[in-house]
Amino acid sequence: MTSEIIADPELDPTATYAVDPARARRYAGRVVASPTAQTFTRTSPLTGGPIAALPLSGEGDVRRAVAGARAAQARWAATSFDERRRVLLRFHDLVLSHQVELLDLVQIESGKVRKQAFEEVLDTALAARYYGRTAESHLRPRKVAGAYPLLTQTRVHHRPKGVVGIVSPWNYPLSLAITDALPALMAGNAVVLRPDQQGSVTALAGVELLHEAGLPEGVLQVVLGPGSETGQAVVDSTDYVCYTGSTATGRRVAQSAASRLVSFSMELGGKNSVYIADDADLDRAGDLGDRGVGLVVEPHLVGERRTVGTDYPVVSGLALVGAVRLMRTRSEDVGVEVVAHALLGRFVVRADLLGILREL
Repeated sequence: MTSEIIADPELDPTATYAVDPARARRYAGRVVASPTAQTFTRTSPLTGGPIAALPLSGEGDVRRAVAGARAAQARWAATSFDERRRVLLRFHDLVLSHQVELLDLVQIESGKVRKQAFEEVLDTALAARYYGRTAESHLRPRKVAGAYPLLTQTRVHHRPKGVVGIVSPWNYPLSLAITDALPALMAGNAVVLRPDQQGSVTALAGVELLHEAGLPEGVLQVVLGPGSETGQAVVDSTDYVCYTGSTATGRRVAQSAASRLVSFSMELGGKNSVYIADDADLDRAGDLGDRGVGLVVEPHLVGERRTVGTDYPVVSGLALVGAVRLMRTRSEDVGVEVVAHALLGRFVVRADLLGILREL
């Protein structure tokens, strides 16, 4: 994470940043934003310290990003599958060769443990290799039965959508920002990516590796800003929308896409509930729930470091009350201090953690 030139903390306030200033400037240069744009500073949930300062994109910047992507898309779509494949396979190799750096960024920015951070790196590398190897077979023209067998014949051809807009969440800052872009790029589309601000540094590291792998300039544009403004502008101006986030926002995304008659795909929250019956073994159920739900980085209630519910729980009332009482009464090894310690690496927003502690 360090450069050859060491900044002096007494002279340069960015010397305390987790990402060195030279690297942060490179990342900032990948963001479509005006020269006078406001900046925001990403902080780490692990330490509360600053990570990097990045510019914010406005609606006009989103329009510029979409126009730039549209201009580059035709040239990219005209390239051969072999050329696109070489980019994705080089990207696969770069992800693996830079895995330590990527692991550090995922951990610093999301608070994940090393094992969970590695799952993101592995997912990104595997997706690049899979689409690089198989996209041509998925997209080649094929014959299907016509409306009148023997008399008519139908051929199915796949064409790029144009500019694909991706609005990705914070909880998988590398995987969900990059792996949705890979098949879109392999199919000949350009992409405008709006990663969540809380995962923006990691996403920009992935974007930089894609360009290092040979992706032409302009084909992948990045904008940063609040979902209600910058994210909505991406949704309202691209030819296909890929959104991951809350169900409430997903409804608005669907309405916007439907009003313009453009296709979309979404992965929405609320599907990871855990049900624990009254007669369940809480220790066993908690262990299983933590392995499954913990990967989502949204544990809701934790006792003895075990998940007994999620942000969208359907949990037996008696079992839940009993678990919370246990956490409050066994002061020697269970309680708010232990719960706080268990959750510190799991919450990116301090307000979320404080809200959970208030519930307990």
